[in-house]
Amino acid sequence: MKKYLPKIFGKTINTIGFFAPKYAAHLSITLFSSPKKGKTKEHQAAYLKTAEQETIISNEIPIKTYRWEGKKDTILLAHGWESNSYRWKDLIELLIVEDYTVVALDAPAHGESGGKLFNALIYSECINTIAKKFEASVIIGHSVGGMATVFGQYHFPLERIKKLVLLGAPSDFTGVFSRYIKMMGYNQRVSEAMNAYVLKHFKHLPEYYSASDFTKNFKPKGLVVHDKKDRIIPYKDGLKYKMSYTNSEFVSTKGFGHGLKSERVYQPILDFLKD
Repeated sequence: MKKYLPKIFGKTINTIGFFAPKYAAHLSITLFSSPKKGKTKEHQAAYLKTAEQETIISNEIPIKTYRWEGKKDTILLAHGWESNSYRWKDLIELLIVEDYTVVALDAPAHGESGGKLFNALIYSECINTIAKKFEASVIIGHSVGGMATVFGQYHFPLERIKKLVLLGAPSDFTGVFSRYIKMMGYNQRVSEAMNAYVLKHFKHLPEYYSASDFTKNFKPKGLVVHDKKDRIIPYKDGLKYKMSYTNSEFVSTKGFGHGLKSERVYQPILDFLKD
C-alpha cells in the first residue's frame, strides 16, 4: 500500500488542479517540502550527547548544532533529506582523530531542529548562519545538504570558507523537481502551477537554481564525490559538477550508492582536507 500512496496523492492533487491550480500547487509544494523521517532516534541521541550542543536561531528557526572541539580547522557537516547529524558518525570519528573541530547541524524539520518545512533554499540560509557562528573554513554536504551548501556560498559567499566537499549532490533543481513530479504522477496543469508557485515565492523559475552552474567561479576548492550506482541522485549530476566546478577534484565511486558511507569515500576526503 505504501508504494501506491504517492500516486494516490498525485491523482487527488491532479483533480484539485483542474478546478484550483494555485491551491494544487500549494499542496504539492507543501508535500514536497515536508519530511516524514529524520527525527533523532534514541541510540542516535546517545552518541550525539558526546558533543557540545547548542541551539541557534536562523530566520526564526531553532537549529540544533553539535560540536566536537579540536585544534585544527572547523569543519561543518550538512546532512541530506530525511536524515540528521548522526549520519556523519563514522566520518566525525575520523575527523576527531585528525584533531579537527567538527560541527554538525540538524536541518530544519529534521533531527532536533525546529520548523515544519524544508527545502534547499531555507537550508542554505541555515548553513550560512551556522558556518558564520562557528567560523567554519570547510563545509561538507551530503545530497541536498551539498546543493544547499552551494546555494549558500553563491548567494551569501563567506571569505572564510576555503574548501567544499559535495557528496552525491543534486546538480540542479529542475532535476529534483522532475523526479518528484514523475513519482507523484502530476499532470501538466499541476506541473505548470508548481513552476508559477516557485516563481512567485522564490523570485525565479526552477531552472534558475542550477547548483552546478553556480560553482563555475567559486573560490573555495572543491571535492565532488558521486557514485555510479546512486539510485537517488543520478551519476550525471556529479558529472555536471565535474564540468562546471573548475576549481574542484572529482572522485567517481561504484557500489556505495547514494549514502557514500565507506572508508574508501572518507579517505579521499581526509586527503583533500590535508592538501
